[in-house]
Amino acid sequence: MAKDPVHPTSRASARPHGSKAGKTVALPPVRPGYYKGENYRVNESVGFLMKQAIEMQSRAIEARMAEYSITDAQWRPLFLLSLHDWSTVSQIARNVGCDAGATTRMVDRLEDKGMVRRVRSTDDRRVQQVELTDEGKQVAAIVPYVIADVLNMHLAELSNGEIETLRRLLERIVATGRRESEKRESAEGNR
Repeated sequence: MAKDPVHPTSRASARPHGSKAGKTVALPPVRPGYYKGENYRVNESVGFLMKQAIEMQSRAIEARMAEYSITDAQWRPLFLLSLHDWSTVSQIARNVGCDAGATTRMVDRLEDKGMVRRVRSTDDRRVQQVELTDEGKQVAAIVPYVIADVLNMHLAELSNGEIETLRRLLERIVATGRRESEKRESAEGNR
């Protein structure tokens, strides 16, 4: 298996923060590309800027969703359930990117608010499916309007063409990340 090419200065050594006196470690390799380890600036990083944009949008969505008594984390399963007839907690967890324990607690809170209910599966009585109540359906119907409004607020200074370009670029970044993740998982599985 070929190694990724490495930027020459990435082979230097540095003393890690909190290391014992005199102990140094080799700096990790950096594949060729736009960024270099020796002059990386976090405030100029595409990843940092994307994270800031997402955090700002999440806070704005959370503030708007508070009007409907749900949090930023709770609108996701509500909206997911509105797109599907039913789901299990594990299916919700997988689709919203949370662990099963956190998702169970989130579903518990939504159930306490009367927005979802648990129903035994007709196929397997051991399985509980989560479905929206009428109130949950009403709140879930609001979600795409709130998100569209918040996104439009954040994208107001971009043209429609720029937004399309940004969307396509982000899709490519996500696709590249998925391929790299799959390669890494495959390599780890072959060990």
